Amino acid sequence: MSQVAAARRFGRTGAVFWTGVVVVVAVFFAGAWQRRWIADDGLIVLRTVRNLIAGNGPVFNAGERVESNTSTLWTYLIYGVHEIVGYRLELVVLGVALTLSMLAVVFAMLGTRVMYRGTRRAPAGGPMVLLPFGVLVYVMLPPARDFATSGLETGLVICWIGAMWLGLQLWARAPHREGRLGCLPTPGTAAIAFLAGLGPLVRPEMALAAAAFLALMAVAHQSWRHLGWLVVLAGTVPVVYQVWRMSFYALPYPLTAVAKDAGGSKWDKGAEYLWNLLSPYVLLVPLAAVLVAGMVALRARLAPRPGNPLFPLRIRYPDWSSRSGGTIADPRGADGGAADGGGDGGGADDHDADDHDDDEGGRLPRLRRRARSTPVVTIVFLVVALVMLLYVIRVGGDFMHGRVLLPSLFLLLLPVSVVPLPVGPASGSAEASVRRVAVPAIAAAWLVVVGWAVTVQVTENPFREEPESITSAGIVDERQFYIQRTGHRHPLLAEDYLDFPRMRALVNDVTRNRTGAVFLPVPGFQDRWDVVSYDRPMPGLAPFELPEEPLKTVVFLNLGMTSMNLPLDVDVYDTVGLASPLAAHTDRMEDGRIGHDKFLPYDWVLARTGVVEDPVNFPRWIDVNWVNQAEVALQCPATQALIESYTAPLTLERRWSNVVNAFSYAEYRINRIPAYEVQRCGLPMPEEVEKYQGTR
Repeated sequence: MSQVAAARRFGRTGAVFWTGVVVVVAVFFAGAWQRRWIADDGLIVLRTVRNLIAGNGPVFNAGERVESNTSTLWTYLIYGVHEIVGYRLELVVLGVALTLSMLAVVFAMLGTRVMYRGTRRAPAGGPMVLLPFGVLVYVMLPPARDFATSGLETGLVICWIGAMWLGLQLWARAPHREGRLGCLPTPGTAAIAFLAGLGPLVRPEMALAAAAFLALMAVAHQSWRHLGWLVVLAGTVPVVYQVWRMSFYALPYPLTAVAKDAGGSKWDKGAEYLWNLLSPYVLLVPLAAVLVAGMVALRARLAPRPGNPLFPLRIRYPDWSSRSGGTIADPRGADGGAADGGGDGGGADDHDADDHDDDEGGRLPRLRRRARSTPVVTIVFLVVALVMLLYVIRVGGDFMHGRVLLPSLFLLLLPVSVVPLPVGPASGSAEASVRRVAVPAIAAAWLVVVGWAVTVQVTENPFREEPESITSAGIVDERQFYIQRTGHRHPLLAEDYLDFPRMRALVNDVTRNRTGAVFLPVPGFQDRWDVVSYDRPMPGLAPFELPEEPLKTVVFLNLGMTSMNLPLDVDVYDTVGLASPLAAHTDRMEDGRIGHDKFLPYDWVLARTGVVEDPVNFPRWIDVNWVNQAEVALQCPATQALIESYTAPLTLERRWSNVVNAFSYAEYRINRIPAYEVQRCGLPMPEEVEKYQGTR
């Protein structure tokens, strides 16, 4: 084959790949746009952003230092983009989520393309066509499309994963180079290390993935000074933020992790959550096809035959198999990965692990040189995928259908996000023999995945009945639930949720109230609130004098829609602990719904606000004795210390105390039943009073 013909063939295969990228992104975008929405939990994020814009700091309620958003980076990203473009927050979060979700798919496909080009010492042979494969499973899955918008950080999570996949695959193919000035990392390596360090800020559990990626980079062959620079680049931002977080919030992680007891275990519920994703879409069928194609690819990859255009060569070099090897040149030239754009750039090549084979250090140095390789990077990602999957199952999953399994699924599909098929005639009988098995198997698997994808697209939600209903395990198709409850096909704006039961009545009651009150949902009613008004003048006011800024507090489970439809001067709390520290620090209910298995009775809020002094003015369904007991329980010294950690003025002494006690505060728990909490703290039990049996 002439060089001109070869160049044309390579050009055509590249065109096929980029066409596949465009088609996959277009299909994913169309599906995500068709199912666009913002979840109630997505609106929770925007309440914190509103406080940032208003100058109240990264808090949910002004005056209380509470981190109610799980993803730190997501919060500040939305805030930063809003400050640049100035659009309303719901539109900003929709646009950012869609953009990051699409970029994640592009990064995944590009990273796998780099992987299939082989290693520095064993580059791929002839041209190959890379067809979209595993990525189709992800982009066609309804939950993946749902959470490509939703206002939550799923798009950011998979975008970070995709960027790390592409970055580390390029890193694996590039020869190790260090700058002369202090053995500085090259720009590419520095960027990868910095990005990996952001993992815990993307989501706390991404610290597991970040640790694995950084460990891989750390064990690779390099000088100690180079490793030191990587540690500085990767650790500065997360460490500085962690210290600041502990000093500001008095916790080592977001309050949501305390509320959901992220360190706990509920394996049975986690297994049920996994099956809830696999079963409705017959997801095991495309996953089996992906597994078969992956195994075939691995078998073909391990076949030691030269000139294999389908998979990289496997060559045993003297320096890998003996202790007396010499210098082995890169088959593609001294620049190694640069031909694929994977080179790290210029600089001294004093520590090139592949162009220099010094056996004096023994086996460990050789293993360190092998660490920076395409197979090792790929294996690390698969291990991370399994660890993340086990973690999700261990903690019991989530209450949103499929949501927290999406990153694990995305990780598992990365090595087969595209699939290779050879182009042109076989170069020999050995290669022809491999093709006779590999090509039909991969083609059949590809057809299975495409057929499944078409089926899902046609049926939208196959085999799902009443998707808006909550299962016995507490799992719900969140998007369908809110579509049904609000009557909006695309609930995007905060005001769309005014049509959710109780919301419009709440806004009207809060707007009309001029004295200050605590607003509690009346059990059993969908449009009524108990307005528990202050039964005495505010401090400094004469009798019947109205305050200029009445104190208003709302307690409701649906925290996002409530907080976004009310002004920032109205305190909003939930009963499960996402924004209410006391609720987060209660014990987890064994058989509670995942994500909602904590509950703080309303009596605690009435006790904390001190809204009512005369028992006659309490709602009929409130037990006055519980309120009195809660008032006493709040005087527990340990509980008072916890409350002061996030409400007291933020002096230097307070910051230091918060840092020192952050982990003990995170572990502190109270009993949700006030009488038991009074006993636990050894406080005097208040006298019983007769329960008011009025008509309110």
